[in-house]
Amino acid sequence: MKVLVIGGGMGGTIFANNLARRMRKELKAGKSSITMLSASDQHMYQPGLLYVAVGKMQPSEMYRDQTSLLEPSIRFEVDPVTTFDLDNNYVIAKSGARYDYDMIVIATGSRAHAESIPGLNEHALQFYTEPDAVAMYKQLEKFEGGKVVVAVGVPHKCPMAPLEITFMLVDYFKQRGIWEKVDLHYTYPIGRVHSLEPVAKWAAPEFERLGIQYETFFNMKEVTQNTIISEEGSEQAFDLLVTIPAHKGMQVIEDNGLGVSGFIATDRQRLNMEGRDNVFVLGDTTNIPISKAGSTAHYEAEVLAENIAALAESGIAPRNYDGKVFCFIETGEGKASYAMFDYQNPPDPKAPTAGVHWFKTAYNKMYWASARGLL
Repeated sequence: MKVLVIGGGMGGTIFANNLARRMRKELKAGKSSITMLSASDQHMYQPGLLYVAVGKMQPSEMYRDQTSLLEPSIRFEVDPVTTFDLDNNYVIAKSGARYDYDMIVIATGSRAHAESIPGLNEHALQFYTEPDAVAMYKQLEKFEGGKVVVAVGVPHKCPMAPLEITFMLVDYFKQRGIWEKVDLHYTYPIGRVHSLEPVAKWAAPEFERLGIQYETFFNMKEVTQNTIISEEGSEQAFDLLVTIPAHKGMQVIEDNGLGVSGFIATDRQRLNMEGRDNVFVLGDTTNIPISKAGSTAHYEAEVLAENIAALAESGIAPRNYDGKVFCFIETGEGKASYAMFDYQNPPDPKAPTAGVHWFKTAYNKMYWASARGLL
């Protein structure tokens, strides 16, 4: 059986490693193969960008060679796909090479799309790429006080990112000794401060305790040099604008007509592309209405690896993905909380503690073992 993995992020990497260990004998005997195609030979720890943006991490700490994270039996090629032919079970890559498969797993991820709001890309700081995160930190270092607006679009990668960057900005301004000179505002597009109601009920009092003002039902429409305007007609003037923009799937998914806005219609339990029995989708690439988080990709990857190994052996997939997600929430003041939930059980964030913050900080280092599928 030929398994083709498109994308070398967390989902694709954990899946490929897990499957390689489950199919060790078949791979060694040459009866099966696993090939991964990626756009880069480097693997980025994407949650690190949040820390880079406030000077808590250096960019070099976020990267490892992708080959160092993969089981030796996995063939790895830096050769991003340009064309998918799902009817005939092959893809064409940038090099012109053709890769055939029996099973394909698409884990291409998502991207911030500030361009969808006129003026947002030009006038707002963001942190979803290394250059953007570095630029944000440089601008923060120059800031001496004024009104800061955190403006959020949906959907976006990392469900807790809007809350985390807001709390981390409070810490940053306090550490610089300018918090008293800062007027911090937060906007969110629906009628509460987070899409998950239990998280919103926990976060709003935290905002109020810290003196963070917030406005809900604020859907970004356009941005001028110092004002952000909502579809609802509200305006927020700013001296510094930080955004978590709405995300889209990767352009190659749109170009091949595989999904609306780059998100592929995916069965939420079996993780196959709707209407396709040998096409599977992981992580941010799915249209499953659940958080786009690293842990989502992690848990999906484990389920899918077990299922594909079982399909190769017996033709029966034994597990369903239950929607499990686990997210840390950095809350500032040397503390953190977390949210754990699935399709049946909503999150229930607890009071932040120093212990959870310590564990989150430790996980920043342990991530590489997680990518190997060892945690």
